[in-house]
Amino acid sequence: MAIQIPTRLLFIDGEWREPVLKKRIPIINPASEEIIGSVPAATAEDVELAVEAARRALARNKGRDWASASGAVRAKYLRAIAAKITERKSELAKLEAIDCGKPLDEAAWDVDDVAGCFEYYADLAEGLDAQQKASISLPMEQFKSHVLKEPIGVVGLITPWNYPLLMATWKVAPALAAGCAAILKPSELASVTCLELAAVCIEVGLPPGVLNILTGLGHEAGAPLASHPHVDKIAFTGSTITGSKIMTAAAQLVKPVSLELGGKSPIVVFDDVDIDKAAEWTAFGVFWTNGQICSATSRLIIHENIAAEFLDRLVKWIKNIKISDPLEEGCRLGPVVSGGQYEKILKFISTAKSEGATVLSGGARPEHLKKGFFIEPTIITDVTTSMQIWREEVFGPVLCVKTFSSEDEALELANDTQYGLGAAVISKDLERCERVSKALQAGIVWINCSQPCFCQAPWGGNKRSGFGRELGKWGLDNYLSVKQVTQYASDEPWGWYKSPSKL
Repeated sequence: MAIQIPTRLLFIDGEWREPVLKKRIPIINPASEEIIGSVPAATAEDVELAVEAARRALARNKGRDWASASGAVRAKYLRAIAAKITERKSELAKLEAIDCGKPLDEAAWDVDDVAGCFEYYADLAEGLDAQQKASISLPMEQFKSHVLKEPIGVVGLITPWNYPLLMATWKVAPALAAGCAAILKPSELASVTCLELAAVCIEVGLPPGVLNILTGLGHEAGAPLASHPHVDKIAFTGSTITGSKIMTAAAQLVKPVSLELGGKSPIVVFDDVDIDKAAEWTAFGVFWTNGQICSATSRLIIHENIAAEFLDRLVKWIKNIKISDPLEEGCRLGPVVSGGQYEKILKFISTAKSEGATVLSGGARPEHLKKGFFIEPTIITDVTTSMQIWREEVFGPVLCVKTFSSEDEALELANDTQYGLGAAVISKDLERCERVSKALQAGIVWINCSQPCFCQAPWGGNKRSGFGRELGKWGLDNYLSVKQVTQYASDEPWGWYKSPSKL
């Protein structure tokens, strides 16, 4: 039976609202290339309504309804959202798979992570209460000082299409836990499950305006959100180019931003590894989520002593990956998200060939799939460090390869990038792994694996991969402002100025 995409409106002030300009954007199933529904297209007029709703939510009942309510009050809503997400897991996973193309098993895993993330930040919201009025030791006994942690205010959350509901949750859950009111703008390429999150919020009775969800195009909805004077912070996950534009818009108002941007992450494989284990992690690190991961370890740096044997084995592993409609049982590689991405990835591959690289495996549409935006898992060898394929993020199932002979050379190659999101090292020598981990210029390092991600651990990069950290307690800090409160506690006058003489 065909899955029905619910026809939704924008979610503003706790209710469904028609976009002011009444425009909609078609939803294209990347596996069939067919239009299967539509989402509303918000514009600046809708952003204005959402910002007003968010500000009202923070001010309602002098903040006691949300912003200054106890963390335990907010935790109750976060847990209710988690429970509803779990209840609807099967349906949400199918919607995610047909909207963005990821294999159903992956989408189901994502939905579990979404529920887990809301639960985790419910716990942290409760923990916030005990952190309030934490005292500070001062060198002058006449003074007492403590710290308050307060919500930043209204936050704009702009999220990508590769993990539509999960990436939204990485921002929504801590923002709500902190007591902020949020406006979520998901990618127009995959917004369906984010609108279902709105339906969940209605079901659990989330106070109106605390979370508003605007689907729409970046320049029509994202840009006016980023530059809005009454939005207190922007958190963005997406391309480095768009991140730079958001930072520029925010700079005009000295508005804080946190950015999780692109990557060109290395995976360094030494010659003492179990070849099959290392080959599977190498494949997983770049072909999971159809290769569309900002942290994908898409540059394989392999020791020259085992390069030929390793690549031969890696090709056998990827030939065994089931490429199919995401809803087919056992699918491990679905289509990329859109026709535009499909063409862009194929252009990267053709440019690599024209620059002198070799396509060792893949590089084209799978022969058995005549429709859909499918690209075979691709390995490119004979790569030089000046080639586009080595330097630029592909955001597709494409791995490029270079060999090394020494640890120093491996590190030089690994750090030869403008990005710094993730990196992986595979070796049986754990002392070497520790050494290499410290030397890798990245916000996340994996040892003897690639891509595991847990909501308890910090996530983010450096260099042009952005700044700020999501997840863990760091993710909550993103949405909190720290206030110092200091009291003069002595009965004695201060005595700095000479007291006026009394008549």
